Amino acid sequence: MARRYDSRTTTFSPEGRLFQVEYAMEAINMAGSTVGVLAEDGVVLAGEKKTTSKLLDQAKQHEKLFQIDNQMFCASAGITADANILINKLRLTAQRHVYTYGEPQPVEELVTSICDLKQGYTQFGGLRPFGVSFLVAGYDEAHGFQLYHTDPSGNFSGWKSYAIGINNNTAQQIMRQEWKAGLKLQEALELAAKVLLKTMDTASPNAEKLEFGVVERTTKGVSFRRLKDTEINKLMADAAPKEGEDAAAS
Repeated sequence: MARRYDSRTTTFSPEGRLFQVEYAMEAINMAGSTVGVLAEDGVVLAGEKKTTSKLLDQAKQHEKLFQIDNQMFCASAGITADANILINKLRLTAQRHVYTYGEPQPVEELVTSICDLKQGYTQFGGLRPFGVSFLVAGYDEAHGFQLYHTDPSGNFSGWKSYAIGINNNTAQQIMRQEWKAGLKLQEALELAAKVLLKTMDTASPNAEKLEFGVVERTTKGVSFRRLKDTEINKLMADAAPKEGEDAAAS
């Protein structure tokens, strides 16, 4: 039955489904694990890089985390080429708002603008949905620190903790058990590391395979920063179960 209705994004199946949009979501489920955790004093995003090579210039290439402005950044899961187009749109929209109004754009307003574009690509013939989901982390004066998830249908939602990509159900189950109100930024980093340790397909996760970023409050105000390799390696080493814990678990 699906074969008759999945060639166009604009054709509903008799069950009321848009198969091309669902297929785009499946592309995201095959991407590297990506998690976001909201803390009282910041937001953490972290992701697993699928493209790793000693020859890759890490200073010029980012696969998972992308800065939008000084107070917002996002993590992507899905088709990186699609993500690049939408990230440029996010950056341009944010700067236009600053130019017009003289203040940073509210996080939800920016997320809404990109989701309107995504939704348009599910409604017109000759277009295909963007095969990418975002976790958007940011800060504004009205609502403080925020975390949003967007999907290829153009839908978005606010979360305290969320995961996309491969093994996202396992990740969300861990976060439901571990996340608590009043979480501090360091605890959020440790939770993100623990989740990635459980969901990644490698026995030795390290800075070569991971990206971590935070929006945090500093003495100079709220700003975005990427974690250094040494910080990431320490987080993952601390999150790894010790030999005694392994024996107790078994």
